[in-house]
Amino acid sequence: MAQAPTGPTAQERALELLWRDGRRGTRGPERGLTLTRIVQVAIELVEAEGPAALSMRGVATRLGIGTASLYTYLPGKAELEALMLDAVATGPVLPHEWPGDWRAKLESWAHDDWREIQLHPWVLRLRAAEQVPGPNMLRWLDSALRVFDGTGLTEPEKLAAVESVDAYVRGLARLRLDSGTPPGGAGAPKPEETRRRDDTLGRLVDFDRYPALRRALSQGATPYAGDRFDFGLQRLLDGIECLIESRAERTGR
Repeated sequence: MAQAPTGPTAQERALELLWRDGRRGTRGPERGLTLTRIVQVAIELVEAEGPAALSMRGVATRLGIGTASLYTYLPGKAELEALMLDAVATGPVLPHEWPGDWRAKLESWAHDDWREIQLHPWVLRLRAAEQVPGPNMLRWLDSALRVFDGTGLTEPEKLAAVESVDAYVRGLARLRLDSGTPPGGAGAPKPEETRRRDDTLGRLVDFDRYPALRRALSQGATPYAGDRFDFGLQRLLDGIECLIESRAERTGR
């Protein structure tokens, strides 16, 4: 018979760190050191060397303290990653603060998130895949839900719409990152590379076996040649707009 856990989980420990009053380590011997400073240095480390370089020892070295001293401020790397993700969960503009109607706000927010992931792709690589909800994350989510005020959507529909847009942005970014192409196309194939690839395929592949693909290629479509971010985003927003319009028709608004 399995025994029940006797101590707090990593998520519970992270929540305590995220939500407790103050940001100063209560047990740390370095009295000038705060959790905010520790997180800042950890982010500087992954920005400079990548997420694989993140370790308690590496952060401690950058801080100029011993690794054992760092452990008096937080239990370990998992909790540190949760703090890092919450630190970058919001930008200078919250979703509901963008100008325009709900669609313009969502479009601006999605493009802003897309740009931020281009600049900081490490947020997709940290092991804390299940983000622990901290103050910044909940502030962002509250703002995103406010985008749909007055649209007639139910509260569950608002949350589903927010999660759908967020999942689209992060999902496409992760797909690009996993394929070796940074989100946004910073490392996307150059036109000459794409042309040479297509020429090679033309020699090797009998496209008569793929009639639908041949038809698309003959009309200028180029698969795997770069991001289709805006096309997919607009179709997703179209679907949300149809739902909002159906709500308005039902209520006669």
